[in-house]
Amino acid sequence: MTHGLDDAALAALAAEQAGQRLLELRASGLRGDELGRAGDQQANAIIVKLLREHRPGDALLSEEQAPDETRLQCSRVWIVDPLDGTREYSEPGNRTDWAVHVALCIDGAPAASAVALPALKQLWRSDSPVAPGRPYDGKPRIVVSRTRPPALAAALAQQLDGTLLRIGSAGAKAMAVLRGDAELYVHAGGMNEWDACAPVGVALAHGLQACRFDGSACRFNQSDPKTPDLLIGRAQWVERARALLPSL
Repeated sequence: MTHGLDDAALAALAAEQAGQRLLELRASGLRGDELGRAGDQQANAIIVKLLREHRPGDALLSEEQAPDETRLQCSRVWIVDPLDGTREYSEPGNRTDWAVHVALCIDGAPAASAVALPALKQLWRSDSPVAPGRPYDGKPRIVVSRTRPPALAAALAQQLDGTLLRIGSAGAKAMAVLRGDAELYVHAGGMNEWDACAPVGVALAHGLQACRFDGSACRFNQSDPKTPDLLIGRAQWVERARALLPSL
């Protein structure tokens, strides 16, 4: 029974069902680009069907379809990436660093968000925050893009006496910080809103900082749907990184 779902429950249900379908496809024998295309399309279809059924008046911005022309005039916009990390999902070896992102943005800010990591059997929700564990007292671990790490990340790691971890999906990177497997997620050079919105929403709900390099809040449903740069982590690491970034 899915009628009467609140926004956070709907985001979680959509992410969970899309993630389950992605696991089924991965086990079906499809490989490579064919698997990636099927995953993108079928996960998107599941999410869109649920959103159209339960929130027909809301706008939608999805990586896998043409932008809703009305979204800039709407207060409520769902921003989704049905398969974030298609490359990792499609590669041999059963990589786990891919995700499903579903977020409701209200007036430019994430209001209800879910990030599913199906290969790890994890579903992170903005309405079910988990208190952060004990702060890590070793060298800071900084997660960056697996294929396009920003040039400043190596310099930042050196300044912080830290190490870099290369991970695929933006959701997988942000959730690594939430799990305590890393202290900081750094992205520079721009990313699409569907990459950033749900991870930012979940991170904020769980008590992490998630902001632009200048400390300002990430804003979504912009006319150019891009997030130029992003920091996610515990407050002490975000503030230390922000102090160093202008000189890097």
